[in-house]
Amino acid sequence: MSQAIYEFPLNEKVRTYLRLEQLFKQLEQGKTAGENWQYINFLDSLFTLLDLSERIDLRNDVLKDIESHEKNLVIWSQHPNIDDEALQFALQKILRLRESLKSNKKVGAELKEDRFLSSIRQRFSIPGGTCSFDLPNLHYWLQQPSEYKQQDVKSWLLELTPIQQAMEITLSFLRERGRFSAVEAEKGFYQGIAEDKNELIRVLSSTDQGYYPMLSGNKYRYAIRFTLFTPTMEGSSSVESKVNFKLACC
Repeated sequence: MSQAIYEFPLNEKVRTYLRLEQLFKQLEQGKTAGENWQYINFLDSLFTLLDLSERIDLRNDVLKDIESHEKNLVIWSQHPNIDDEALQFALQKILRLRESLKSNKKVGAELKEDRFLSSIRQRFSIPGGTCSFDLPNLHYWLQQPSEYKQQDVKSWLLELTPIQQAMEITLSFLRERGRFSAVEAEKGFYQGIAEDKNELIRVLSSTDQGYYPMLSGNKYRYAIRFTLFTPTMEGSSSVESKVNFKLACC
């Protein structure tokens, strides 16, 4: 059976973290870019990430989470059955990240001051605004040797490495807080009550039965409705049969 995990955040902070995680994955493709359109997609994702990071105090939010992870690891180190070597490795990594985040400026500050990036960033918000007549300097950069462009890409990504690593650790800790358990949704509907520390709902569902899950709710309670990808002849998109799936509350 083909399955997929759907993730639904219960607060704005985790919602932002998941969006940033997706953007970082898209940016990683820039390391192997070879065509002009791939570099343009890379730059578009880079500017989107910078726009998103400007709306919130990302650095301080992530720093608080990292410090919280550090405290938890110290507590776990007292457990007799803990893998001390693995724990110390994780703790040292977190301590290095904490110091790196504290010493850095606001996320992407250096990139916002980059002369080339700042000269083309605004045009990327315009549909089709990356044509050569709109941005001749971008067109010039795209004609440079691959080694030259890759050096720039790696330099730009290096600026974001601390926040990317901190994001990966934070989401990893969050996901590990929940374990999948089998659940039934009568007539494609399931309602649950979120616990105090729940920030993320994960749904493991089939992808070959013609439906997908949608979640509505908040940090107190939530509802999962399974919806047909292709509506019925009558125009209904609701699943009327019982759906078996797995649920993890993190």
